[in-house]
Amino acid sequence: MRKWLVSILAFVFIFALAACSTDQPGSGSDKESDEGTENQEEAKGDGAEGTKVGFSISTLNNPFFVDLRDGAEEAADANGIEIVIADAQDDSSKQINDIEDLLQQDIDILLVNPTDDEAVVAGIEAANDAGIPVITIDRSAAGGEVEAHIASDNIAGGEMAGVFISEALGDEGGKMVELEGIPGVLATTERGEGFHNIIDGIDSIEVAAKQTANFDRTEGLSVMENILQNHNDIVAVFAHNDEMALGAIEALEAQGMLDDVIVVGFDATDDARAAVEEGRMQATVAQQPKLISEKAIEVVKEVAAGNPVEDFVPVDLELVE
Repeated sequence: MRKWLVSILAFVFIFALAACSTDQPGSGSDKESDEGTENQEEAKGDGAEGTKVGFSISTLNNPFFVDLRDGAEEAADANGIEIVIADAQDDSSKQINDIEDLLQQDIDILLVNPTDDEAVVAGIEAANDAGIPVITIDRSAAGGEVEAHIASDNIAGGEMAGVFISEALGDEGGKMVELEGIPGVLATTERGEGFHNIIDGIDSIEVAAKQTANFDRTEGLSVMENILQNHNDIVAVFAHNDEMALGAIEALEAQGMLDDVIVVGFDATDDARAAVEEGRMQATVAQQPKLISEKAIEVVKEVAAGNPVEDFVPVDLELVE
């Protein structure tokens, strides 16, 4: 009887060992391995939830940048991201102070829409020193370490405006005015560059006056009034943004000249689109500020998750006419 019992116990022991050997570390089921990988990928992809983002924006005294802010807030909220907004009020010194304040608020990532591409470098370098990743939006920076830049192609937009004006004027051409944006802002440089890529090659068109109005409607009005005192024979105006274009329209209307002058803006704000529909403005280059912000938040998510990102993320433009 004892021998028989020993034999039974030995058989059970061997069977148990055999069963355990099929579940050794490294030889588990493919299903468990796949599930583990999927869980890791999900955790990596959800890394942005709870992220705190500081957003230094150049100004909120312009509908375009209000849309830029609103788009960022909506996209951040949809993704469980906390966002803190600081309005630089078009003041480079204030923007540097704002960035320093944001860095003291335990942010994980800094979004910057520069007032000036050179002046903002000090703020970006402060974030670099603090180990905070930086993403620029709409306007780029001249230095510092930046993870990515999200913006429209301003050169292409300037070229769109140049082509539209040249085709509208036809062979007759004529004298025109260019209202420039804030000096030192890359958008100003690039929009002007794209515009002149087209216009400078057309002998029949002369840019008779070129002056900054700092992306501001009131300044656009006053600058245009001054220009019209010396140039009452212009046939077209290209403004680097819609606010200046709308100011120029007021000046032209006051002189009874609007019906004879082609006006083209940039941004396609609500007021500009309305002016196009009314026939007071002939065209505006449409940026998509909320889409720019949505793409910026997508980049925030990738950076927060430790994923690689593209240096430049372009957003499409179109001409509203």
